Amino acid sequence: MKLKFISDLDHQKQAIDSVVQIFKGQQMKQSNFTVYYGTQEEAGMIQTALGVGNRLDLTPQEILKNVQSIQMKNGLPRSETLDGMNFTVEMETGTGKTYVYLRTIYELNKHYGFTKFVIVVPSVAIREGVYKSLQITKEHFDELYNRTPLEYFIYDSQKLDKVRNFATATTIQVMIINIDAFRKSFEDPEKEDKANVIHRTNDRLNGYRPIEFIQQTNPIVIIDEPQSVDTTPKSKEAIASLNPLCTLRYSATHVDKYNMVYRLDAVDAYNQKLVKKIEVMSVRSEESFNVPYIKLVEVKEGKAKIELDVETRGKVKRTTKTVKYGDDLYDISGERELYRGYIVEQIDWTEGNESIEVNGHYLRVGDVIGDIDDDTIKRYQIRKTIEEHLDKELRLRLRGIKVLSLFFIDKVANYRDYDKDGNPIKGKYAIMFEEEYKKLIQKPKYRTLFNDIDVDMDVEKVHNGYFAQDKKGRLKDTKGNTEADTDVYNLIMKDKERLLSLDEPLRFIFSHSALREGWDNPNVFQICTLKDSAGTYVSRRQEIGRGLRLAVNQNGERVQDYNVNTLTVMANESYEEFVASLQKEIEEETGVTFGKFEKHVFAKLVYIDPDTEEPVQMGYELSAKLYEELKQHNYIDKNGKAKPSLKEALDKHELNFSDEFQPWKQVIIKEIRHYLQRLPIKNANDRKKVQLNKAILDSEEFIQLWERIKYKTVYSVEFDSEQLIKKSIASIQKMPPIHKIRILSRKDQVTMDKVEGIHAQTVSERVEDYVTAHHTLPDIITELQNRTNLTRKTIVEILTGCKRLDDFKNNPQKFIEEVTKIIQREMRLLLNDGVKYYKIGNDAYYAVELFQNEELLAYLNDNAIRSEKSPFDYVVYDSDIEASFAQRFENDENVKVYVKLPSWFKIDTPIGSYNPDWALVVDKDGEEKLYFVLETKGTEIEEFLRPEERAKIDFARKHFEAIGTNIEFIGPEKDVNQFMLRALSRS
Repeated sequence: MKLKFISDLDHQKQAIDSVVQIFKGQQMKQSNFTVYYGTQEEAGMIQTALGVGNRLDLTPQEILKNVQSIQMKNGLPRSETLDGMNFTVEMETGTGKTYVYLRTIYELNKHYGFTKFVIVVPSVAIREGVYKSLQITKEHFDELYNRTPLEYFIYDSQKLDKVRNFATATTIQVMIINIDAFRKSFEDPEKEDKANVIHRTNDRLNGYRPIEFIQQTNPIVIIDEPQSVDTTPKSKEAIASLNPLCTLRYSATHVDKYNMVYRLDAVDAYNQKLVKKIEVMSVRSEESFNVPYIKLVEVKEGKAKIELDVETRGKVKRTTKTVKYGDDLYDISGERELYRGYIVEQIDWTEGNESIEVNGHYLRVGDVIGDIDDDTIKRYQIRKTIEEHLDKELRLRLRGIKVLSLFFIDKVANYRDYDKDGNPIKGKYAIMFEEEYKKLIQKPKYRTLFNDIDVDMDVEKVHNGYFAQDKKGRLKDTKGNTEADTDVYNLIMKDKERLLSLDEPLRFIFSHSALREGWDNPNVFQICTLKDSAGTYVSRRQEIGRGLRLAVNQNGERVQDYNVNTLTVMANESYEEFVASLQKEIEEETGVTFGKFEKHVFAKLVYIDPDTEEPVQMGYELSAKLYEELKQHNYIDKNGKAKPSLKEALDKHELNFSDEFQPWKQVIIKEIRHYLQRLPIKNANDRKKVQLNKAILDSEEFIQLWERIKYKTVYSVEFDSEQLIKKSIASIQKMPPIHKIRILSRKDQVTMDKVEGIHAQTVSERVEDYVTAHHTLPDIITELQNRTNLTRKTIVEILTGCKRLDDFKNNPQKFIEEVTKIIQREMRLLLNDGVKYYKIGNDAYYAVELFQNEELLAYLNDNAIRSEKSPFDYVVYDSDIEASFAQRFENDENVKVYVKLPSWFKIDTPIGSYNPDWALVVDKDGEEKLYFVLETKGTEIEEFLRPEERAKIDFARKHFEAIGTNIEFIGPEKDVNQFMLRALSRS
């Protein structure tokens, strides 16, 4: 199987473009069709003594201005100074971070001619992952970038000829290097024997040090997971020793956030459905409080932390308390009779022997008395993982989706042990797995999965372990960063595609928790961490990160169906504890506090000016003003934390702003809702399969509704090129003049007072001079062709007809940007008018029987409303607005039947398929029935929608007009009460 990649995902394109725009104004790389003006030189490259390097033409001030523009567009804190050429991209795990930075390499070469790139990684696992990504994306990038040559290699101190080639080649060069390979003693000649090879002189390199070849290339350094790469002074020094043109830093959890240019956080990723949704299956013993329960949590000098059941005001709660030698647990527990005689008799804080003795019971850290045996809990975790796996396999196998489950363990011996003769034997987890697996597959509902399979033979093949080995081939525990781990990572990466094949019987994988970084297989649907009591701490974020990627089918294509993409985490703690811990980890790792606003967060918001159809951005100054206004209205506290009054005002639609913010009102409300959201993690114990409501599906009202909306259409596009040329020429001629780059002078008068402090007022401003450019003019025809997809002939006619090419010479980049906007706007207007829909015929339609194949999962009290008027017993909603519509339809006696239209009900449009939200029947006074298809959005004003959303709604309206069945398409709607009022008051 070959994994297939999607090239037009918005979040990835935005991340790539955010980095490319840092160098806006840098000389553009020329195409094959180039008109030269001035001197000719190769963009982005410079000849050095040891090879060819990257060349930057921009000043730090120009870079800073670009960065600030990107930050405003993306709603990020503004960098007031550049403070080094370090740029941060934050992307949640599973959203394609590696793909983004690899494609950014191609884009930086395509735009500016940069050719030298070094990818610095913190570990063997990530190094092997990057190398694998370069291999499997090669064909995809070859197609996108017209087979632009790119050479890549892993730095190896035994193969220094590759470093020389890296320096001298003129094609794109990518070197992958582990930070450990170049951070030792690179300045101290007395420690020459302890220095990394990269810092030592080498005869094969004519007496130069390998690092000198790299330094002269002035490489763009990409740091993967910088929080693990350069957090120490030594590591920072090592990165600086590469002499980077700049560093691009990619991670989900940055420690240092230098000049952030793009952020896609956890909440964004989950809400945009870019990763699997997460549900937690809690497997733990119930607290009975009937026996003396004690768990040793930690030991420090002279004291220990224990967990026990404490009674306070008549209620018993499991609580952590600190105890010392001689303490009586009867007193500490609130005088619970169960603990009488339980005295702390000994505390040992010797490293490696941390323990306590209580009433004759010897407890090491993590040990428990008075609770269900730990192995019993582990067995239940394994059983529930197998059960979840088989249930998903029943649903997904027919769709060609392989289901994988991943177990992380702390000790290899618990899975694979050895007898006294060194022969491998099964560990306790392997035995538990096989016993539970054999029991479960006997259930009748799983019979279809195991036809013609010898179950006894099969059980050996469905599970396996990935562990490091010693020299004798015996499996061993490791820390994940040793040479012995390299082979395991190679195997994991090599087996990635094989494991995705339905023909491969292996489905359940055991791996060491230290190797978790290496696992990112997209079809991991269950993760179970079988931690020993005193085992290594695995953060919940690391745990779920291994299974967040969207699943792929047997064709190697990503499956976008959100009902398929659910990751189930088997936790040995409560759902509430897991979610609280995960949220706390995210806040600590990212520095973002849920429900907290900052002054810059509204800066990126835009509305579309109805006259110019151009976006108008709020910007930093107005964003800060709005932040202060929210404070004054008592919606947020002095630290920016949301108060209950903010949510209350939102729910009642009573959130008010001053007049200057009214154009942005809808997007402001949407942004505030986003910041108030928690992580959308589901409780698997509340999960319920949605059942078909046959009574509604067979009812007269529903059949009449479906008969009106079921038909399919085709569309034709009548696009008049002559009209486009004529309109574009007219608009370009009206475009404001584009001047040469100007030198401006401005005089400001400084005043100060005790209220306002020091501030300036402009007294005069004027143009001093125009700068004469001696730059190479870019190939404008190819540039506009790439941006608009029009033919060269059409573009040439527009350019020659507009008679504005002198503006192009003045400022080529600005001219290209403005002309692109004009052509795209005229194309959009013409396209909208030129699309015609036609009903295919009476035989092309969506059959009502398709509802029987619909697989929906509801999470009670979370994303579902019980229904008696729709084809399912629960309506599953995606937003608060959808929930309000469903609730009103359910309770309103005038609504006879309604349906949340399933994802397979699609209308084809020239800009992609479109899935409307609702269809319903409204009974008006018992005299006539009204039939509606409805689109709900966060705004009812079409101008506030993105152009693509607006266009799709327009096309949907044409589709329903074309099928001619007396169905009315309405949208966008945001208030269900207003909609029902208008519907019932129609004459």
